[in-house]
Parts: sequence; C-alpha cells; structure tokens
Amino acid sequence: MCILKSSSTHLAIIVSLFLFLNSASEAAPTYTTHACTNGSFYLPNTTFQTNLNLLLSSLVSNATLHDGYYLTNISLGAPGEVKGLFLCRGDVTPSVCHDCVAAAADNITRLCTKTTESVIWYDECMVRYSNLSILNNIVPSVDIDSQQSVPDSDSTSFINFLASALNGVVQDAMNSLSGRMFATREANFTSSMNLYALAQCRPDLSAFDCNMCLRGAMSSLGEGKRGARNLLPSCNVRYELYPFYNVFAVSTKPESLSPSSGKNNISIILAIAVPIVVAVLLFIVGVFFLRKRASYKYNNSFGQDSIVEGLSDGDSLQFDLATIEAATNRFSDENKIGKGGFGVVYKGVLPDGQEIAVKRLSVTSLQGAVEFRNEAALVAKLQHRNLVRLLGFCLEGQEKILIYEYIPNKSLDYFLFNSMKQRELDWSQRYKIIVGIARGILYLHEDSQLRIVHRDVKASNVLLDENMNPKISDFGMAKIFQADQTQVNTGRIVGTYGYMSPEYAMRGQFSMKSDVFSFGVLVLEIVSGKKNTDFYQSNHADDLLIFAWKKWTEQTPMEFVDPTLRGSCSRNEVNRCIHIGLLCVQENPSDRPSMATIALMLNSYSVTMSMPRQPASFLRGRNPNRFNRELDSDQSTTDQSTSCSIPYSVNEVSVTEVYPR
Repeated sequence: MCILKSSSTHLAIIVSLFLFLNSASEAAPTYTTHACTNGSFYLPNTTFQTNLNLLLSSLVSNATLHDGYYLTNISLGAPGEVKGLFLCRGDVTPSVCHDCVAAAADNITRLCTKTTESVIWYDECMVRYSNLSILNNIVPSVDIDSQQSVPDSDSTSFINFLASALNGVVQDAMNSLSGRMFATREANFTSSMNLYALAQCRPDLSAFDCNMCLRGAMSSLGEGKRGARNLLPSCNVRYELYPFYNVFAVSTKPESLSPSSGKNNISIILAIAVPIVVAVLLFIVGVFFLRKRASYKYNNSFGQDSIVEGLSDGDSLQFDLATIEAATNRFSDENKIGKGGFGVVYKGVLPDGQEIAVKRLSVTSLQGAVEFRNEAALVAKLQHRNLVRLLGFCLEGQEKILIYEYIPNKSLDYFLFNSMKQRELDWSQRYKIIVGIARGILYLHEDSQLRIVHRDVKASNVLLDENMNPKISDFGMAKIFQADQTQVNTGRIVGTYGYMSPEYAMRGQFSMKSDVFSFGVLVLEIVSGKKNTDFYQSNHADDLLIFAWKKWTEQTPMEFVDPTLRGSCSRNEVNRCIHIGLLCVQENPSDRPSMATIALMLNSYSVTMSMPRQPASFLRGRNPNRFNRELDSDQSTTDQSTSCSIPYSVNEVSVTEVYPR
C-alpha cells in the first residue's frame, strides 16, 4: 500500500512539474517594440480597413501552419490592397506562435492607429502589414542594447569572442538544412559565463539577401554590451548572456573554451583537428597559387579585366600579406597617410611600381572573413571615374586589408579650407569638382549594379587626382539598398557633424536624400571656401547654411562667394550652385531634388529650379524676409563667361518648378 501511495505521489509530482514547465514555456508573448509609418494613413470604414481586418484574421488563423512563416495579401476591391506576414522565432511551438501572432494582430492596430504600414515585434514573433510591396519598401530597424557593459578587463577578448560567435550563427542561419534560415549558438566565454546567440531571416530570402541583411544587422550591434539585438523587417540578430530562447527545442551544445575528459573529448578533438590539418594543407597550396596569380596581376597592371564579374570570382582580387607588407615597409609610420574610424591608411608601392593606398581595418571589427570578402568583391564592382577604385583585398589571420588606387593630390578639404591652398582652386576647377561629385553619387544611387547610400559625403572623403578630378572615397559607412528601397532607420548614428541631414541626426532615418543633404552642404562649402562646422566660431552666425540663406533672401548671394573667386567666376554658375545647394539642404527630404535632377541642373540651363525654403537648420524664432517672387530666365542668351565682379542680378535664374525638357 505504501509503495502504491509513494508511486502515486511521484506520479503527481511529475505530472505537476510537466504542467508547470509546459505552462512556463508557453507563457504570454513578450512585447518588444513597434514601428508605424509617418504620414500615411487610411480613413475608417474604407476598403483598406476592411481588407486589413481580413488580413490580420487570416494571419492568426494560419499561425499554427506553414512552419512559423506566412505571407499573404487581401485585395477585395480596389484601391485598398494590403499585404501582410508573420514570422515566428524558429524554436517556438505552433501554439506559442499562434498566441504571439494573435496578440500582435490585436495590438498593432491600437499602437499604430490608421497607418497604412506598420510592424510589431515580440520576443517570439513579428507581424507586419503594408499597402506597398513588403519585399522592397522599408520600415525602421530597431537596435536594443543592454544597459550593462562587459567589464573593461574582459572587453577586448569578449569583442573578439562575440565576433566569432555571431559570424558562426549567421553562417548557420544561411546554411540551415531545414531551409528556415534560423540558427542559434551557445558558447562558453568563461567557466561561469555563457553566450547565447540567434540569427533568423525570412525563409523566402535568398542566401545572398539573408547574408546582406544579417551582416547589416550585425554592424549595428553595440560592442562591449552584455546583450544586444537588431530587429529588421526581414531578419534579426540577438545575443545575451542568458538563454533567451528554448535551448531544449534547438538542442544547442555549448562550444567550450576548455577541454573536457572522456570519449566525447576525443571525438571533439578529432572533429576539430582533422579539418584544421586539411585547412592548413589547403592554405599552403592556396598561398602558392595566389602568389603566382598576384605576380600575373602585377604584370598586367591591374587593368579593368581583373575586376570580378561575380562574387565567386573574388579570389582574383586577393593579395597575400607578404606583398602588402613589402609595399608599405611593414606598415611603417612614414607610409601612413590617413586614419579613420575603421582603420589606418598607408601608401604603398607594388613590385611593378604601381602606387596603392592600403586601408588596414581594425582587428576588433565584427565583420567576418566571408562578409569581408563579399564586401570587397561588391565594392570592386563600383567602376566610375568619380569613385576611388578598389584594386583588391588581403585576408590572412586577423588581418583584413583593402587595397585602393593611390590618389596623389590629397583630399578636397586640404585645398578648400587652407587660406594658402584655396587659391589653387579657381572657379572652373571648383565647378568641375561639383559636377564630378554629383556624377559619382548619382552612379551610387541609380546607375551601378548595386544601390548604395554613402552616408559620409564630405570634403575630406573627396580625393583629387593629378588632373584635379574628384573621386569619392571611404565606403566604410555605406549601406547597400534593395532595388526599390527608399529609407532605412537605425539607432546607431554614424557620420560627420555638419553634413548629416536632420532626419538622420535626430531620428536615425537615412536614405538617398541623406546623401543629397550632405552634397548640398559640400556645394555651399566649395562656393564659399568656408567649412560648415567652423563657420560659427569665425563668423558669429548660426552656420554656413543660414548664412547662405540670408544672402539669398537679401538678393546678395555674391557676398557668400569665396573672395578669391570674385574676379574669375561665372555669375550664373555660382548663382546656380548656391541655388542647388539650398535646395539640397531642405528640412523635408521630399523637398530635396534627386541626384539625377541635380546632375541635370548642373549640365543644362534649360532646366528651371523650384524656390528653396529656409534650410533645415534655420532658426525658427526669426522671421526672415521671404523671397517668393517667380523670376523669368533667359538662359539661351546668357553669357556664361560673365565675371563675378559684375554686380549681381537675381533676375538671371528662374524659380519655377523643376521639369526636365
């Protein structure tokens, strides 16, 4: 009888424990954050609202099916089509996925009232809807960092350890056998500290798109934090020092930094040692092969034929470290020509006499070998006369190096902001530089194989060749956009004060119009010979943009021009550049022209230009004399060689709306 009673007691305890664990594992979903569109709304009792309600109901009803991901659209009546999807975390059960999607569908319309595009994230799932194409349009990404940092004594080793773990989990997600593009990884940092990492993409993405998305998410994670995540509409990356996912569901075995005993230890050692031996042998053969290939490249002086046609041809760009060390005298300080946030730049000379610029990236970069190689091959595809050309890369051990063509005349700021050197830049050279920069940015935005936002257009990132032609450099902050992508949000602001657009500096929103703003600041600097960030101290004004606006509204824009130019420049070209600069620095991104329109304005006087409003940084408390008159233009008979010393008349530039003819 006692035995039966004891067995019944044990059975009751086991059942209770099972029910407790089951209820704990399927607790209410944990809300994380949400994002709503800004300025696009639907009216109540319309076709769109009806379709949206049907869509959310469909997402909930399908939440236990389709293996955690479902994309659909509802288009009952036009206009009013709405698309939507849910993506559940790869380790959750169908019932947890259903509860999370149901909670998200219920809350998204309350948190984002009558918006036509919204997204909501929970720890367990993400739900999104839009009246546009979900594959191409963009909503904000969300960066969430732990408030606690790793102790300083462990900071450097933790960053390297984290980089290895994140690169590993990203590769696992891309190559997941299930096709779900989801992976987790557990690794032992110390005997008392485990790292848990997770990476997930929408399963309908290609491996390349998943890689690009996850790599972008990784680049925004805070360094030295005890936990961080980046949530994007198509992927997400997260790491913590505690198990934030169901470790039993994914069966992740921790990667230990210390040896263990027994048979498992022997199998682990064999599993590690055999690939290492094979890799070393392959590496020796590869180095020999690359030395032969590098010698062949030197004899051909790195012509256009050496540029890769696809990512699979990336090896054709690879240098060996010994060659780079010899070219730079082992990275000597005498060869150092610059330093930025991502590394140091050295001048080097190859065996065939070709001069190169060598950018040696910081060893603490979170960028992995595969991602670095892909980026090098991608940047090498950017072939334009106004972009600095990438010749190749070096990837050996901890070294990650980019090799660029060497530009002899330093950067634009070296001439522009130096009272002795700026006289060497007459107006024809400055106008050529403005046009060249515009063409380079236009190529990045619209004409290259990729769609790229530079994010750091400024005078120091414009190099001048032997003929004073401008070449845009430093793509360390650049972002690759999808085909129809228009805007991205980030919580990690990078760039240079004085060139950043207000929506990027204040809200983390960047787009091609962010580069347009930076270009406008740069144009005004080229015309005035003054640096925006130094203008306040030297002139007791708010900034260069306000000074340009004041002179424009006072109808005395020639007072804005660099005094060294006033006897040699074309009044109409100068006036047109000031006009374009003010259009580029408008506060509302939609009021700024595209780079295609800017290029047309610079090259054709048949294009009329809209009247600029007050610049983004214009002091709101003032009441400027607004210059609102529309003025006629007679570009067909204007003498373009007219000197800037002739009194200026604003009647030479039209302020009507821009329409190409």
